Amino acid sequence: MYVSVRNRPSAETAAEPGSRLPRVGPTVVLLGVVSLLTDVSSEMIASVLPVYLTAELGLGLLAYGLVDGLYQGASALVRIFGGYLGDRSQRPKWVATTGYALSAASRLAMLPAHGFGAVTAVVTADRLGKGLRTAPRDALIADASDPRTLGRAFGVHRTLDTLGAAAGPLVAFSLLWFLPGGYSAVFVASFAFAVLGVAVMVLLVPDRRSRPAVALPVRRVLRELTGPRLRRPLVVAGVLGLFTIGDGFVYLSLQDRDQFAASYFPLLFVGTNVAYLALAIPFGRLADRLGRSRVFVGGHLALLLAYLVAAAPVGGLGATVAALVLLGTFYAATDGVLAALVSRRVAGDARGSGIAAAQTVVVIARFAGALAFGSLWQLLGRQGALCLLAGLLMTGVVMAAWLLSGQDRPGPVADATAGAADPAPALPDAGAATGETAEDRR
Repeated sequence: MYVSVRNRPSAETAAEPGSRLPRVGPTVVLLGVVSLLTDVSSEMIASVLPVYLTAELGLGLLAYGLVDGLYQGASALVRIFGGYLGDRSQRPKWVATTGYALSAASRLAMLPAHGFGAVTAVVTADRLGKGLRTAPRDALIADASDPRTLGRAFGVHRTLDTLGAAAGPLVAFSLLWFLPGGYSAVFVASFAFAVLGVAVMVLLVPDRRSRPAVALPVRRVLRELTGPRLRRPLVVAGVLGLFTIGDGFVYLSLQDRDQFAASYFPLLFVGTNVAYLALAIPFGRLADRLGRSRVFVGGHLALLLAYLVAAAPVGGLGATVAALVLLGTFYAATDGVLAALVSRRVAGDARGSGIAAAQTVVVIARFAGALAFGSLWQLLGRQGALCLLAGLLMTGVVMAAWLLSGQDRPGPVADATAGAADPAPALPDAGAATGETAEDRR
């Protein structure tokens, strides 16, 4: 079932009659369905977790910041390992399946978890599963897609993913509406959707193998990950990730300002995900045409505006909706776009490791940011913390725009079957700071 990602179109992504660009292949759609079901499950948990921890279990904001940081960053522990394992074994499907299964098991483990330690252990297990599966899954998407339409392929996948993310909070809201305080029902239903996602992954997603398992040297992977082709994108992803807090903090800020009932809290996740759902494919296509790094940096301007709206002293329904739409715009312009940007800057046989490296940098930075923001909220209050964060993010956006200037210029596409890349074009000032010339893609 392997489909080459060389410049010639594959059978799966062959262009439709009369069209210029190939269509998105069925593997991408099937992986989107897996993510849809899994995100129904995970967002059911995520949408009730802030209120469950602070109101039901009585944790403070600093403790919630630690849990949110783990939710953002625990997956960093295994992301590169998952990507490397998928590359080395040439069985990314089964590496990803293991991650999906681990996350599914964690749903049931939420039932007896009532203390801070138990909850953090369950959240960590869930995020480890996510870290293990994400890079191999995205490598499958890149492998099954034409290089010219990577942005659209990831946009289609993220659209299906976000459809599930929008449905999950609605399911949680409905359960809590009919069963007030029925968090156990939410956890059981979440487990059921997760099991369905694993079943689709095992039974329907093709096991794409480009070649037999190879001894992919760790030294070569490290050389790819530290090469000049990835250096600037990774630095930018880390800096911007440091100033990106979890949605839960933004939603807690909106609730603190507007004092709406806790039962409506899951609907905030729905609003963000609906906006993401509507914009994922358009922003993916825009990234293919305008430039992926430009769209990625621009998406953080939407995040900055979301912080300012959430920090405003005057709230109401209009301000809340504006914040949710801005958050959805941010995700549509950055999530799949970052994977598309990085996947073509690394050799084909190390693509999963490359995507994992970028994702690892982001989640580690967000983990640190979540911990810091929890402390800032306690020291400066809601408005002061958000305004300071917005100012820091603006500085990061300016720096990112400078570092990624010229990074969207066309370059050679990595050959997945050869396992090596063509020489990369020189990057502006890439060697000036290091004394190096441009090397092969990482």
